[in-house]
Amino acid sequence: MEYLVDFLENEDIKKSKIFSHLKCSEDEAKILKALVRRYIEGEVDIMANDILSEIFGRQNYAQLQKIPLLKNVIDLGWVIQSNFTQLKLSDFSNLELYNGMITPSPTFLKLLEDGNLEMILPDITPYSDHLEYIKDQFFRIELYQKISSTRQNTTQNAIGVNRLQTKLQLLEARISERLKVTKNEVVIESLFKEHSFDIKEQIIFLALLKEEYSGEFESLREMNTLIGLVSFDEYERIKNRAILEDGSKLIESGIIDYDEMFTAFGGVSRSFYINEDILQKIMHPDKEKKSKKIKLDMLIAEQDIFELIEPKTNLNDVVISPKIQDALEGILKQLDKVVVARLKEWGIKDKKKGVDAKIILYGPPGTGKTMTALSLAKSLKKQVLNFDCSKILSKYVGESEKNVRKIFDTYKELCHKTKTEPLLLLNEADQFLSARSSESAASADKMHNQMQNIFLEQIERFDGLLVATTNMLENIDPAFSRRFDYKIAFEKPNLKQRIKLWQQALPESALYEEDFDIKNLAGYSLTGGQIQIVLKNTALKVALKKEPIFTLEDFKEAIERETKGAFGEGSTVGFLK
Repeated sequence: MEYLVDFLENEDIKKSKIFSHLKCSEDEAKILKALVRRYIEGEVDIMANDILSEIFGRQNYAQLQKIPLLKNVIDLGWVIQSNFTQLKLSDFSNLELYNGMITPSPTFLKLLEDGNLEMILPDITPYSDHLEYIKDQFFRIELYQKISSTRQNTTQNAIGVNRLQTKLQLLEARISERLKVTKNEVVIESLFKEHSFDIKEQIIFLALLKEEYSGEFESLREMNTLIGLVSFDEYERIKNRAILEDGSKLIESGIIDYDEMFTAFGGVSRSFYINEDILQKIMHPDKEKKSKKIKLDMLIAEQDIFELIEPKTNLNDVVISPKIQDALEGILKQLDKVVVARLKEWGIKDKKKGVDAKIILYGPPGTGKTMTALSLAKSLKKQVLNFDCSKILSKYVGESEKNVRKIFDTYKELCHKTKTEPLLLLNEADQFLSARSSESAASADKMHNQMQNIFLEQIERFDGLLVATTNMLENIDPAFSRRFDYKIAFEKPNLKQRIKLWQQALPESALYEEDFDIKNLAGYSLTGGQIQIVLKNTALKVALKKEPIFTLEDFKEAIERETKGAFGEGSTVGFLK
């Protein structure tokens, strides 16, 4: 207790051994000295006005003039208000503080006992391996977490933050010095330099890396938590969200990614993570570099089975019924960490599998089946391998059966080579799924049955996300129906949905006749695909006018042609909000 005794007995308080650590004025140190003296005499909760009056007297209300000094030592973290309150220090009036109860803070008591608050850090030596470096960086992230948590605590907004920041500065300086004398490559630092990450981007990356190593509570994956580490106030929180938005450096560089899931309130939450290739490079820097992952588009160019589609819209952009929304949410919830953990515990879900579902989307042409499939892929951050099922028929005996196997064999080969799991989309799959013919059927029907049997076998063995679209569910063989996890019906949009479709489709920059009302257009029972066709045909007609103004009559003419004919009804599928 030499530092405590020295502080209390030294007549010149500025010469006490801990004065340099206090970073306060002489008068403020006198307040602390009087407070500590009362504390060791058994007073825990001490009236602030008693301390101020004892030191500065009451003549001409001198004690009242010194209240700002008391505020300063509270702000520095040496004193706390023992009468608990939800107010921040800045919200107190001087008189409220004057009649409040105060006591030495735990930090100040530790300083009196140990003589300093500095962390015990190792000497400045080179990092011998990446684990030493990671250990220091994880300690750094812990300090950022404590600062963020302390800053958000309204009762201790200013208490302790300065002490933590001092520790953080010391640690960051030590990390910097150790890096300067380290000759071996530090993979994470090389990554930061390669992508020119600023300090905030580095902190967010390191926080996610810490979460990957801990692998338990996943408290650092949510956007608000990550942004809170690098934000000092609400304004900065708003501004710093751009660090984790689409188009940001961390996302665009492919260093980190995120999963999206619907929340109970209809919104979408994001859970961030470091991409697997980057993570493996950091965790195992001494392993020989594997050959670069082949990109899917490079392999697609070498074959003629699949079309590669990069989805542009997600499920928030598609107008779908509540029933369809519920079904799709069930698929997305396969990514929910709690759900996944339970399914793995019960042995229902393989530990290495991601989303695993076989889905039939059925309904009239133009109702949004294909667009919904693409939007589901986008929400799951997957590419799409699209196969047109009309290509499967062959005039050569036995070729169709081979081609069925080739679809799935090629899909598996592409997944293996690219280390990806794209959504497999089988468009217009009616001929695969229709009821099989009887045993006494003609030879052509028997070959068709054989093709379907192979298809049924492949569906049974398929692992991953498969979506088949068809116009008529009633003709589907029951054996196929049982193999699909989700059978989702698409119907023609109702009035409310058609209004949304027209609102999305109509160009904002165009001119419309006076009293033009979208509800008049929505009164016609059209699908999303038909609305797109009607708009295109109407726009071509209006563009030829001397005064290009859209009228209801222009649309009526195009609608009449579309509803009377069968052409074009299914040429544009999907619809947007």
